[in-house]
Amino acid sequence: MLTKRIIPCLDIRDGRVVKGVHFKSIRDAGDPVDAAKRYDKEGADELIFLDINATHEGRLATLAMVERTAEQVFIPFTVGGGITSVDQIKEILRRGADKVSLNSSAVMNPDLVEEAALRFGRQCIVVAMDVKKTEDHWEIYTHGGRKPTGIDALLWAEKMESRGAGEILLTSMDTDGVQGGYALDITRKIADRVSIPVIASGGAGELSHFYDALTKGGADAALAASLFHYQTLTIPEVKRYLADRGVPVRPASPDQL
Repeated sequence: MLTKRIIPCLDIRDGRVVKGVHFKSIRDAGDPVDAAKRYDKEGADELIFLDINATHEGRLATLAMVERTAEQVFIPFTVGGGITSVDQIKEILRRGADKVSLNSSAVMNPDLVEEAALRFGRQCIVVAMDVKKTEDHWEIYTHGGRKPTGIDALLWAEKMESRGAGEILLTSMDTDGVQGGYALDITRKIADRVSIPVIASGGAGELSHFYDALTKGGADAALAASLFHYQTLTIPEVKRYLADRGVPVRPASPDQL
């Protein structure tokens, strides 16, 4: 049985880790490379770095940070933010990232997903979906949650899989930063629609939320930010909790074996 993954997310702005609520009320949470080293040591399965202002500011995620992280950590990490071309993806991967995350650029140019998957392999291509619930569906937002697109999230997930996405990073804007639990309804619907892994994001506040996302929500991985940044919970605590309830996870430390 494939193990479920626990993934810390580091939202980057001006070279610092930040975290907000509903994509707003941003506050500082430290140096990204220092945080990455700590999560690597704690037993995180992967890391995701998202430069949250890169697309809005019309620039690429910071390559120097990618290089520094690659020198310091030994687990896979994904980089997203402002990526608009295959050449940029090549450069980010060359600097040491294992995957790239495409969000706004995938909406503006779906061909980019297909081109990148063909060139680098779909295992390197994560499509991030920031979704918000309307009266009758979940809508895709771009530019760091600033712009509604009118695109239905379920249809978009299917389209991105068909274009070559190797993974879906699903963030509920409604639950992001609130710590009241993941949006299990949309997570389950998308997990049932696609055959590629789905990462649940937005809303973790306690141990049971991880369990729910990976069982009721059908997610293959659960992502969290502020809980880990401010050490409300640690990676080993989450993994022990999941293992005790029969969820297959990679041990965070020898005492979990």
